Amino acid sequence: MKWALALLGLAFLCVLRAGAAQQMVDDACSVQILVPGLKGDAGEKGDKGAPGRPGRVGPTGEKGDVGDKGQKGGVGRHGKIGPIGSKGEKGDSGDIGPPGPNGEPGIPCECSQLRKAIGEMDNQVTQLTAELKFIKNAVAGVRETEQKMYLLVKEEKRYLDAQLACQGRGGTLSMPKDEAANALLAAYITQAGLARVFIGINDLEREGAFVYADRSPMQTFSKWRSGEPNNAYDEEDCVELVASGGWNDVACHLTMHFLCEFDKEHM
Repeated sequence: MKWALALLGLAFLCVLRAGAAQQMVDDACSVQILVPGLKGDAGEKGDKGAPGRPGRVGPTGEKGDVGDKGQKGGVGRHGKIGPIGSKGEKGDSGDIGPPGPNGEPGIPCECSQLRKAIGEMDNQVTQLTAELKFIKNAVAGVRETEQKMYLLVKEEKRYLDAQLACQGRGGTLSMPKDEAANALLAAYITQAGLARVFIGINDLEREGAFVYADRSPMQTFSKWRSGEPNNAYDEEDCVELVASGGWNDVACHLTMHFLCEFDKEHM
């Protein structure tokens, strides 16, 4: 009985295997083989793509030949005039001359007559002093204060030449250091019929640092016109006094009349 059951199980297993094999054959026959078709027509041109990233910097090229020398440029503007030099030292005294001849013997003193003569001479000196003052004011055109004397020079010169001309006369360009002196000089040039003159003020040594012609600093008094000094064209380093009494910075190479100043103690 057990033997018969074993044969029956074996026969059933064979049937199952036969069915499975048939299924595999059927599946293999149903596989489709894909073959590439013909090449299609070219499509339309696509839109322009975005710019790519910059490429690497190429190597430095070889140095080119030196070009021809260019034409000579035009002459530049005049440079600033240098500062006024200091006054030279006084020269050595000359040799002492030989003694003069002896004078004539004096006459006996007559005191009364001598006193009378001295009195008459004093009167003449007083009269001559008054006449001299009139000549200075009316004829020579000089103006003066207790300490100073001023002379209007009607010669057109550049600033530095004007300063040298005043120094040659024993003075310097006028330096109004207070309202009274400035008003006196303004009236002086107005009466002379002039519009402007050089005065002794400049900033030749350092821009904007104005000093007097004797290099003393400006301290408490100034009379600049509205908007001045403005150093127009970067070359206005000297100063003029206009008839109204105001100051204006101007170029030093301009030519105009000028005012000289003299210290009475050294005249």
